[in-house]
Amino acid sequence: MKKKTILIVIIFILAINLAGCKSTKSNEPITRTELMMGTVIKVTLYENESQKILDKVFKRISEIENLVSINKNGTELDKLNENAGIQKVKLSETSYDIIKKGLEYSKLSNGGYDISIGPLVKLWSIGLPEAKVPTKEEVKDTINYVGYSKIQMNDSTHEAFLTQKGMMLDLGSIAKGYATDEVARILKEENVNRAIVDLGGNIYALGSKEENEKWNIGIQDPFDSRGNVVGSIEVSDKSVVTSGVYERFIEKDGVKYHHILNPKTGYPYKTEIAGVSIVAQKSIDADALSTLIFTKGLKEGLKLVEDIENVDAVFITKEKKVYTTKGLKDNFKLMNKKFELGN
Repeated sequence: MKKKTILIVIIFILAINLAGCKSTKSNEPITRTELMMGTVIKVTLYENESQKILDKVFKRISEIENLVSINKNGTELDKLNENAGIQKVKLSETSYDIIKKGLEYSKLSNGGYDISIGPLVKLWSIGLPEAKVPTKEEVKDTINYVGYSKIQMNDSTHEAFLTQKGMMLDLGSIAKGYATDEVARILKEENVNRAIVDLGGNIYALGSKEENEKWNIGIQDPFDSRGNVVGSIEVSDKSVVTSGVYERFIEKDGVKYHHILNPKTGYPYKTEIAGVSIVAQKSIDADALSTLIFTKGLKEGLKLVEDIENVDAVFITKEKKVYTTKGLKDNFKLMNKKFELGN
């Protein structure tokens, strides 16, 4: 799927009240920040602080990156794409699980979201120095190599096969979500009950800030790259992933072309949605849905999320109206006067 740079969700972590307690090294939060998977990754532990735990976390992220990154050579994803139309490829459990989940969402959207969109992403290359607006002929030709129905999976052997030569999977819309969930899993296994995980905007809020107080997560203004927020929500043991049409784009003859491509037309989606934040228990679900929503538009997108259990969303339209699903009605707090609630 597209090489997606997700809008950064600004995290407001209220200071932990330590009044009356003696501060020691053991209760000071520790943070590590590294550049991996094509983005800035930051993990902060507020309990059971240990550099060894962070070592384990970042080692796992590196393993995932070395398997499915589209920016690296010699990965399993690379091997699978190179063997398109030639032969099936045996995959690790990690690569297989990510592709299988991406295929599920491709089917759910009837191809509006499609992990085989790699050839189109490469053609446009939005966000890269070689970005261009392709000709109609180039788009028409490239679409022929896109189609999730041409992906074959074998659960018993963990083999995958792209049946047409020239096909290419792009897992950028889902791999960071998988990695975020893996970090959360490791932290729980290490008895860390309070932490914030940020994989380039894929947020996971582990536990609560304090015993009776959830984490306060700010929702980025999709029109402003300076870090301003539209509002905030309170979450615990949830992932928040935000995506928007103004993250990356190219402009030609006064027309802006954003990076969220329609696999069926080959061009960026035309939508009234400027940004969407998905709240889910699993970051991999939030990651995929934050892209899939643009295939539906506002009305159908709201309905889709309402129909999925334990998933909520905040929609921001180009007219600067904010819509939330029912589960966030009493949770979302509007903080920016430039916006208004739409429902």
